Amino acid sequence: MLVVEDLHKSFVTAQGRLPVLRGVNLRLDAGESLALTGESGSGKSTLLHLVAGLDYPDSGCVRVHGEVLHARREAGLAQWRRTGIGLVFQQYNLIGSLDVAANLDFQARLAGRHDAAWSEHLAQRLGLAPLLARYPEQLSGGQQQRVAIGRALASRPGLVLADEPTGSLDEGSSDAVLDLLLALVRDAGSSLLMVTHSMRMAARLSRRVTLHLGQVRGDGDADATSTAARM
Repeated sequence: MLVVEDLHKSFVTAQGRLPVLRGVNLRLDAGESLALTGESGSGKSTLLHLVAGLDYPDSGCVRVHGEVLHARREAGLAQWRRTGIGLVFQQYNLIGSLDVAANLDFQARLAGRHDAAWSEHLAQRLGLAPLLARYPEQLSGGQQQRVAIGRALASRPGLVLADEPTGSLDEGSSDAVLDLLLALVRDAGSSLLMVTHSMRMAARLSRRVTLHLGQVRGDGDADATSTAARM
């Protein structure tokens, strides 16, 4: 459902143009989970932002179900962010003025896909049912991350993008949160692309690839290249 083909991205710095992505290729099939690893500064978050339609590549393309994502106008990219993806960040990014129930429903209501039964299922599975009237500041870090996961999945997006979703949690909380994320991604019928620095966490997903010197290395290379060539 997702093909990244020969993607390049650079940024202008005081020292000149800094290449970050140098011809990235990868593929993510429907229902698959893929871990993206790599050293700090390797461009993992940059790649995630491009797939999310939050930035534009210098060259190359991101294809979603065969459509070139960045051929869309800004309104089309905004629609992709509302309805096509769910985003889970390391720092939660919850809305402080909304209680847990409203935070859980926020993305689904934006997408026009609010489903009360599915929201109730998410709250129960995430252990949030007793906390629905609380506000983010009243929650632990692990509880806030569970709300963020529920929000991302509330609209049943085709693709979930997670940027270090357990990076700020201790090991025990990390394991519990990842268990829930993987289970609920399956329940929602979504695909998952997760950035992580943890090899232990990456091993839990269907596949793992590594971003190094601006290119993807790993078990997805050949598949990504051959798929891109066929399109």
